[in-house]
Amino acid sequence: MKNIINNIRNNYKWAIIVLIAGIFLGWLFFHPSGENGNSTNQEQTGHEGHDHDAEAATLWTCSMHPQIKQDKPGKCPICAMELIPVSDMQSDQENVDPDEIQMTESAAKLADVQTLIVEKGVPSKELFLQGKVQADERRISELTARFGGRIEKLFVSFTGENVRKGQKLATIYSPELVVAQRELLEAAGLKEVRPTLYNAARGKLRLWDITQEQINAIEEKGEPQLYFDILSPISGTVTRRHVTLGDYVKEGSALFEVIDLTHVWIMFDAYESDLPWINTGDGVSYSVQSLPGKSFQGKVVYIDPFIDPATRVAKVRAEQNNPGLTLKPEMFVNGTVESDFAGKAHEILIPKSSILWTGKRAVVYVKVPDRDHPSFLYREIVLGPESGKFYVVSEGLAEGEEIVVNGVFKIDAAAQLAGKTSMMNPEGGKVSLAHDHGSMGTVDAGDQSENQPMEMDNNFREQLQRAYNSYILMKDAFVASNAKDAGKQARKVKSDLKEVDMGLLEGDAHMLWMKHLEKLNAKIDLIASSTDIAEQRVSFAEFNNTFYTSIKSFGLHHGTVYYQYCPMANGDEGAYWLSTFKEIKNPYFGEAMLSCGETRETLKF
Repeated sequence: MKNIINNIRNNYKWAIIVLIAGIFLGWLFFHPSGENGNSTNQEQTGHEGHDHDAEAATLWTCSMHPQIKQDKPGKCPICAMELIPVSDMQSDQENVDPDEIQMTESAAKLADVQTLIVEKGVPSKELFLQGKVQADERRISELTARFGGRIEKLFVSFTGENVRKGQKLATIYSPELVVAQRELLEAAGLKEVRPTLYNAARGKLRLWDITQEQINAIEEKGEPQLYFDILSPISGTVTRRHVTLGDYVKEGSALFEVIDLTHVWIMFDAYESDLPWINTGDGVSYSVQSLPGKSFQGKVVYIDPFIDPATRVAKVRAEQNNPGLTLKPEMFVNGTVESDFAGKAHEILIPKSSILWTGKRAVVYVKVPDRDHPSFLYREIVLGPESGKFYVVSEGLAEGEEIVVNGVFKIDAAAQLAGKTSMMNPEGGKVSLAHDHGSMGTVDAGDQSENQPMEMDNNFREQLQRAYNSYILMKDAFVASNAKDAGKQARKVKSDLKEVDMGLLEGDAHMLWMKHLEKLNAKIDLIASSTDIAEQRVSFAEFNNTFYTSIKSFGLHHGTVYYQYCPMANGDEGAYWLSTFKEIKNPYFGEAMLSCGETRETLKF
C-alpha cells in the first residue's frame, strides 16, 4: 500500500514539471512583442505584398475594352483581340486627360489605326454631271408665211431632211403677191418721175422676203409671177414641217423649222450643292453612250442664273463643234468637271474616313503628342464644303495636328465602353449594354416607318438622286444583257453611293441609312466584280430590294419611280426592279422576254 502511494506522488510531480515547461515554451514562441515577433510580422507583411504583386501580374485586359479583366491570357469576349497584361496599360498616367484613350503599340496595330498630319490645301472637287445634247438656239431658223396663199409645190417631203442655204423648200401662189408685183411694174414706169413710189414698191416686196434677184427678174420680164419659191435661209436640218401640199396659209403661219447642227450645246443639270464649285471657263469632259470609248472636251461657257422650281437644278452649258453630226439632240451625256472652290484659298482639308457623323456634329480623334503609347482625344469640329474625298474644316483643327484616319470607329467604341466622351456619348459616363440594345431597337423602329419619306436635308436627296440616275443606266445594261456594261455602271453606282453624305442625316435616319448602305455596297460589289450576267442578275435582284426601301424611306429629289415586278425572274421566285418609265423593259430576261412584268407601285417625288 505504501509503495502505491509513493508512485502516485512521483507521477504527479512529473506532470507538474511538464505543464510548467509547456507554458514557458508557449510564451517564448508566441509572445507578441520582441524581435522575434517583429520579424514574424514583417515576414507576413512581405508574403502578403508578394501575393498581391503576383495577383496584379496575372490580371489581363483588352486594350480596346478596358472593362474586361481576366486572371489569365486569352481573347477579348467582345472583339476577340488578344488580352494584354494590366501593367502594359499603366504608362503615361501622370497629367493624363480623363477622356484620353490609351492603347498599346500592339493594340493599335491590331486595330489598324492610321494617322495623318493635318495640312492646308486648295479645295477641289470632281463633279459628275448628267445632261443632254441640245441644238444651239442661235442656229435655229423658223420660216413663216410673209403673205397669205396656197402651197403649190413642196420640195421637202419629210422631217429630218438636210438642206442648203438658198435651197427651195416650197412654192406658193399668193393673190396678194400678184397685186404687189403689178404695183411694182406700174411704179417702174414712173420711176424717173416718182422715184419714191418706185422704191416703196420694191421695199414692200423685200419685206416679204422676195430677194433682190427675184425683184429684178420681175421688172425684166414685165409681168407678175404667179408662183414664188420659199428658200432656206441657212444650211441645216429640217426639224419641223408644218404644211403639206395644197394647204392654205395665212400671213404669219409657221411653215418650216431649220436647225444648223454643226455646232451644238451640251446642257448639264447641276444641283444647288454643286453650283459653288462650278465656274465659267472650267474644263469639262463628257461622253455619250452611242460612242463608247470616245471622250469630248469642252469648257463651261454659261451657268443659268435661275434654279428650275420643278427639278431644283440649274443648267450649265458647254459648246461643241459637230461637223459630222455625230452628236444629236436629246442624246444623254455623262460629264465630269474638275473644279476648285470659289476663292481658291488654302484651307484645312481632312479625309472623309477620319470623320464620325452624329446628326449635326462631326467628330474626329486627335493623337496626343509626347506619349509613350498611342493616345487619342475626342474632338468636335465644324465642317465646310465637301471636296471630293475630303472636307474643309472651318473650326476645331489646326495645321500640324495629327488625326486618326483609319480605325476611328474602334477607338470611339473603346471610349464609349470606358465611359469616356465619345460620338454617341458626348457627355461621357458609363453606358450599359442594355442601352445599346435599346439603340438597336430604335433602328428597327425606323424600319417600321418607311411608308413615307422622312424629313431631312434636301441635299441628301440630291445626292441619292445621282445614285438613282446611275442605277437606271445599270438597269438598262441588264435590259441589253450586257454584263460588261452592267459591271461598269455598278462601279458608278457605288461611287455615287459613296458620295452620299450621311452627315446630313440625324438620329434614326442616320442609323437606318448606315444599315442600308452596308447591304447596298455588298450587292453592288458582287455585280461589279462578276462578268457572268446570270450571277449579276441574282445580286441585282437583292440590291433592288434594299434600294427600293432606301428610296421609299428617304425619297428622291424629283421624278417618278415605277416599282416593277416579274414573277418568272430569279428562278420563278420573282424579282423587282426600279424604272423611270411605266413601260415594262425586263432587266432579268432582256430581249427574250422584254415586256414580261407589271408595275406594282408608283412613287412620286
